[in-house]
Amino acid sequence: MNHLSERLIPLVRYLADERAHTGGWMPDIHINDATLAAMTPQDLWTLFRAFVNTREPIEPDSAWLADQDALLHDIIADRGITSIDDTAVIASAADPRVRLWRGDITAIRADTIVNAANSEMLGCWAPGHLCIDNAIHTYAGVELRLECARIMREQGTPEPTGRAKITPGYNLPAAHVIHTVGPIAAGHPSDQDRELLASSYRSCLDIAAVRGLHSIVFCCISTGVFGFPQQEAAEIAVSTVRTWLDRHDAEANQTVSTVVFDVFGQEDDRIYRHLLGIPERAS
Repeated sequence: MNHLSERLIPLVRYLADERAHTGGWMPDIHINDATLAAMTPQDLWTLFRAFVNTREPIEPDSAWLADQDALLHDIIADRGITSIDDTAVIASAADPRVRLWRGDITAIRADTIVNAANSEMLGCWAPGHLCIDNAIHTYAGVELRLECARIMREQGTPEPTGRAKITPGYNLPAAHVIHTVGPIAAGHPSDQDRELLASSYRSCLDIAAVRGLHSIVFCCISTGVFGFPQQEAAEIAVSTVRTWLDRHDAEANQTVSTVVFDVFGQEDDRIYRHLLGIPERAS
């Protein structure tokens, strides 16, 4: 049996047994030892992700948690970790404080990355959905949802749009995660949506500065299922970040020195390269 399968099977078995008692999403298969043993490592990983993406924020068994942490640590290391210094290769010549990186935000080592959250702040909850919220919660581990749930219990209300909260990064290479709720534009942003999107970027930078963080990696806030047009969202992001940096650079306690815009798709890469004055990739 593949070594990854050997590690995943007890983790998935625990999650399936837990779900049988707590209720919630279950796959359309009968999960037993024989079923799990016949699954490929990729199928087991997909099932593991689906369970943790839909798991209530309850404390797991400490031994299970240790095994999860060890597995995620090894998977992330095997995929490869991008240092914040590696992003200097595509820093803007006009503004070296601002950089572009195309890749997986869960694989970058920085002081903090930014998660595009929803107002409940507990992740996406769709089993296996390939959104950034699910990805960050998956690779951080179930501890992240536990911490977000604690924050939301103390707050007592949904997270307002344009605001942000910070948590540890847990198993991620990034030390922290800043969660922000961008506006839902549905393809037609209003002036209020534009201001709220700018507020999300400012709120993240404000928290990073208060915590004394030096590097922050932004995802493309609100451009996914929230429907903010990519071009306009990028223009707001770059303008807001540069204005914030200009305003705070002279402050004695200003620590934020490196801002990375992380993109995943080709169109966002093209848009940000144009806005930052970075040459197109050679074809």
